[in-house]
Amino acid sequence: MKEKVKLTEEEWKKKLTPEEYHILREKGTERPFTGKYVDNKKKGKYVCAGCGVELFDSDSKFDSGTGWPSFTEASAKGNVDEHEDLDYGMVRTEVTCSKCGGHLGHVFDDGPRPTGKRYCMNSASLKFQEEK
Repeated sequence: MKEKVKLTEEEWKKKLTPEEYHILREKGTERPFTGKYVDNKKKGKYVCAGCGVELFDSDSKFDSGTGWPSFTEASAKGNVDEHEDLDYGMVRTEVTCSKCGGHLGHVFDDGPRPTGKRYCMNSASLKFQEEK
């Protein structure tokens, strides 16, 4: 992992859209089935909307039926961090970008083989780079 991105909250507000800021910096969530990448079937890479580091590959994306883009694994394991999240009376595992600390979503143990994982991400926390 390269050097971490450290911006002030004012710098983040200038860099990100209001929705990206809410999700990445305030740990928000988009409503299910509203994100721009839920139904994306194109080949390519998903990178962090905050800093551009690679996070997921389209080959690991699957339709979980949950309304959020879901992946079986991170494409570069060192680029995502996982933290215990006890908010809202639930026990979950939050996924954040290792480079900028932005909130991406959560990971669950109910995904398909081979990993059994479901990385349930917010579209607004991602940017898609289509394979040429």
